[in-house]
Amino acid sequence: MLAARNRLRTGADFSAVTRARGGARAGSRLLVVHANQTDSRAVRPPRVGFVVSKAVGGAVIRNRVKRRLRALMATRLPLVPAGVDLVVRAQPAAADLDSSALGTELDRLLGQALARVVPAQPFGVGE
Repeated sequence: MLAARNRLRTGADFSAVTRARGGARAGSRLLVVHANQTDSRAVRPPRVGFVVSKAVGGAVIRNRVKRRLRALMATRLPLVPAGVDLVVRAQPAAADLDSSALGTELDRLLGQALARVVPAQPFGVGE
């Protein structure tokens, strides 16, 4: 579970991450990760939001994908630099994956997106 301070809550927050100038995007047929440095002083903790549309599947499948993504991001959140906001969007193919395959793809895309937003800090699980 993500703490309240680590969650994007409003539509304006989501739009700021996905559409703002200076943000980065990394995508595949499974996931799309949007990243944006919202606080240049890096005072705010990193925040994450998830988008899982009806194209992914019915309510049960969408909630399963969302739960898996939330759990995966909770373990990776300490590796995300402070002041960075992320939006993780699931593509329809994500519904067919287990957590380990989803985690591998999430790691790859997070690394790409964060490298464009915060080039001085590499992302990687286990560093």
